Amino acid sequence: MNKEKFKPRRVIEKRYQATIKGIVKRMRRKLETASTPTQAFTMLRELARSPTMDAAAQMAATAMATQIMQDGYRTWKEAAAAGSKGNEIYYALVKNLNKTNAFREIIDRNAALIKSVPIDATKALSKAMAEGYEAGMRPEDLKIDILDRFSDLTEARARLIARTETAKAATTLTRVRAQRIGAEWYVWRTSDDARVRSSHEHMEGVLVSWNDPPSPEKLIGMKDYGAYHAGEFPNCRCYAQPLLDYDEVKWPHKVYLNGRITSMTLTNFKKITGGGAI
Repeated sequence: MNKEKFKPRRVIEKRYQATIKGIVKRMRRKLETASTPTQAFTMLRELARSPTMDAAAQMAATAMATQIMQDGYRTWKEAAAAGSKGNEIYYALVKNLNKTNAFREIIDRNAALIKSVPIDATKALSKAMAEGYEAGMRPEDLKIDILDRFSDLTEARARLIARTETAKAATTLTRVRAQRIGAEWYVWRTSDDARVRSSHEHMEGVLVSWNDPPSPEKLIGMKDYGAYHAGEFPNCRCYAQPLLDYDEVKWPHKVYLNGRITSMTLTNFKKITGGGAI
């Protein structure tokens, strides 16, 4: 199987980022109507906690999760046609993911993150506004400065959320479908370019159990950020390629097991997987 088939499409991340930026841009346009910096700041706090913001965040989060789910559906359909587990994969596909706890959790987490963007911005802007008044800035100049800072802060956060959360959502939904058919292992894949972290480059091609996530940093003696799966680290562009057939990788192969990476023969790998079908 083409190793990039399970790679999330970048267009989904871009759409999600644009949607979040659109929400905060509409918010900025409303703030521009304020007559003073203080009024703008008060409006921002009210808008950040408004029902309109709640609805926009829910809509954006649901759209992203749905797109990831549908994109994964196409990938798994191709896998069903090409592999030996066609019937099992088809069964996993026809069951609605949008009714699972995992799907709901993706939406709830992302809606909360989107709503936190303007709320967190108010904390930084409160300090900036106080410093501006203390420095004797003209109110009209301070208002422009506050709005510009708001744009910079929220756009940076939108990029981080979009990249991190689309990857995490893809990994979560891949895991749900994989485990439905008993595919308990996946191949850790990186974006395979110069920007890949050294700790993640070390994981490229390694077989990982869904039930035993590694700590990539700890494996190479770096600061330990805890255990996680491919695509679950902030700004990570890695993804999980489910192991659907033993012959999808070359043997002996690298396997993460008991806190370390080891080279393992197919015979030994079958022993730890019970010797049955993947």
